[in-house]
Amino acid sequence: MRAAPADMTKARPTTAESAIRDPQSESGAPPRTASERNARSVVTRLRRAGYHAYFAGGCVRDRLRGVEPSDYDVATDAPAETVQQLFERTVPVGVQFGVVLVVIDGQPIEVATFRADAEYRDGRHPSSVRFTTAEEDARRRDFTINGMFLDPESGEVIDYVGGRADIAARVIRAIGDPRERFHEDRLRMLRAVRFAAGLGYTIEPATFAAIRALAPEVTGIAWERIGDEIVRILTECPARAGFELLDATGLLEPVLPEVTRLKGVEQSPDYHPEGDVFRHTLLILEQLDRPTETLALGALLHDIAKPLCMNRTDERITFYGHCEQGETMAIAVCQRLRRSSAVWERVGYLVRNHLRHLHAPEMRRSTLRRFLAEDGIDELLDLARIDALASNRDLRCHDFCRAQQAAFANEPLRPPPLVRGRDLLGLGYPPGPLFSEVLKAVEDRQLEGELTSREEALEWVQRQYPRSR
Repeated sequence: MRAAPADMTKARPTTAESAIRDPQSESGAPPRTASERNARSVVTRLRRAGYHAYFAGGCVRDRLRGVEPSDYDVATDAPAETVQQLFERTVPVGVQFGVVLVVIDGQPIEVATFRADAEYRDGRHPSSVRFTTAEEDARRRDFTINGMFLDPESGEVIDYVGGRADIAARVIRAIGDPRERFHEDRLRMLRAVRFAAGLGYTIEPATFAAIRALAPEVTGIAWERIGDEIVRILTECPARAGFELLDATGLLEPVLPEVTRLKGVEQSPDYHPEGDVFRHTLLILEQLDRPTETLALGALLHDIAKPLCMNRTDERITFYGHCEQGETMAIAVCQRLRRSSAVWERVGYLVRNHLRHLHAPEMRRSTLRRFLAEDGIDELLDLARIDALASNRDLRCHDFCRAQQAAFANEPLRPPPLVRGRDLLGLGYPPGPLFSEVLKAVEDRQLEGELTSREEALEWVQRQYPRSR
C-alpha cells in the first residue's frame, strides 16, 4: 500500500502562470494569527527534517480571497509515521491514508502526506492509497479552489488545477472528471452547494450537470455526514441561496423530500400574501443570520406539516393541527439527519409552539409569565419574528411578548414558590393529586400578584381547600 517518498523535485509547477504569490504574504512576514503561527512551525520542523511541506486546501483558497483562514492544513511528503516521530503530541486520525493531527498549544493541525487514491468502493474512502507528488495530490482533491498549495516562507502559491482562475471567475469546478469526483465521495455534491452558496459563486456547467445526474445517489453515504452539510448550509451560508441551489441541483428531493412537498401548497393571501408554503419558507431562510442550529432547523421545518393539514373551503385555506403534526415530522427529520437529542427536542418545541405567541395578549398574567419563562422562549420569539416578516409582517404579538419580557426584567419570571409540598403536609393535607392542583393554584395567584408572602399563601390554601373536602 505504501510507496517510498516521491521525488519532490517534481513538486513545483512547470509553467510560469501556475506559480504566483499570495497577495497577503511577503517573504519573511510574521504570522498574523496564532493558527498561522502554529501551522508555520509545523512546516518549519518538517523542512528542517528534510521534507517538503506547504499550507494546503481551504486556507490557501481563503487567503487568495483576502479572508483570514480559521484554521490551516499542511501537506507534505513526510510519511505519517515520521510526522508522529517529529512532533510531541499527535493524533493518528487516518494514518492508513497519511493523515495525522499535530497538536500545538492545544490546537490541532491536520498534516497529510501527498497521496494518490485508488478506487473508491464505499462512496467515501479509497480502497488504497499510494504516496506521491504534490501535483498528483492536488489532482485527487475535490474542487479547483481547494486544490492549491502555499509556501508560507516565500508566499508562493502552487496551482496545478486552475484554482486561482476559478476564484477570480467565482466558479466552483470539480477537478478532472466531475462524475468521477462525485462517485468517489457523494458528499462532494452537497459541498459544492455549500461552497457556491457560502462564497456567492456559481457551479460551472459540467460540474452542475454531474450533480443533477448523480443527485439520487447522495443518500448512499452516512446520514450524519449529510446532516452536517445541511446544518452548515443553514448556519454558515446565505440559507435561502443554499436551499434554492439544493433544489436546482436535484439534491433537495432525496435529502429533504418533506421540504419539496411544500411547493404549490397555497395559503390564504390575507395572512400569506407572499405565496405558497415553499416560498414562505425560503423567505424565512433569507432572514437567518448565523443562527443556532436549532433556530435554523426550526425555521426550515416550522410549516412542514401544512401539506398534510391543508383544508380549503369557499372562504379560506386552513391548516389546523399543522403545529402538532409538524412537531412529529420535524423530530423525524432531525433524527434522520442524525442530530442530537437536545437538538431535535428543541426543534420539536419550536415547531409545535411557533404560533403560540399569537395568544399572548389574551393570556392571564400567570400564564404569560410561565410562557415567557419557558426554556427556548428567545429562539421561539426569534422564529415568530422572522415568520411574521416572511408573511403579513404583523409583529404586534411578537413585540408584545418582547415588551413583557422587558417589563418583567427586574423580577424573576418564575419566582421561588410561596408554598411547597412539605408545607401542605404540615397543614395536614394527605399526599395525592390535590397537591399539584393546590400548588398550581397558589403559583397562579403569586404570578398574578394576588399572593405575596408564604403566610398569605398558607391562609389562602386553608380557606380555598378545607381539609374536610
